Amino acid sequence: MAKTSNLSKFHSMLSEQVRHEFNASQQYVALAVWFDGQDLPRLAKHFYRQSLEERNHAMMIVQYLLDNDVPVTIPGIDDVRNDFSAAADLIELALTQEKEVTEQIIKLAKTARDEDDYKGEQFMQWFLKEQVEEVAQMTTLLNVVRRANGNLFDIENYLARETVGDEGNDPLAPRAAGGAL
Repeated sequence: MAKTSNLSKFHSMLSEQVRHEFNASQQYVALAVWFDGQDLPRLAKHFYRQSLEERNHAMMIVQYLLDNDVPVTIPGIDDVRNDFSAAADLIELALTQEKEVTEQIIKLAKTARDEDDYKGEQFMQWFLKEQVEEVAQMTTLLNVVRRANGNLFDIENYLARETVGDEGNDPLAPRAAGGAL
């Protein structure tokens, strides 16, 4: 987190969002590892990829702050949940997490607008679009998991044939500090 003494509210909130994105990244690693431990490689791969995506989001924010001469301090993260008993629990957690991030992004966009920070408002537009996709993706995955009635191989088959969250690189995405992974 950056020093917030002379920062606008938007820049302070954006600095805090770096922590939220890294938290999400680590939580997705925990989900991926759980699926890996259950011998579910497609679900594991999906969440490893989600982890990288959240890490890249954090680094996009870092690059924006650097580009705008805002001091950046990389924060620690919160504890992540590792104990699960059913696949639906993991997907529900992921959906809840994406909805929380969506609310954070909306608040950031509103704060930038309220502060007449046009660069900040424009920067947040890509993240708003991204969150619509993320929530829709997790909602669909949760529906598929529920319909599978505990047959995780049906979910594996679904992920093998569908392109869920694997749309490739978005040429309109903000640049990530150090490059996107």
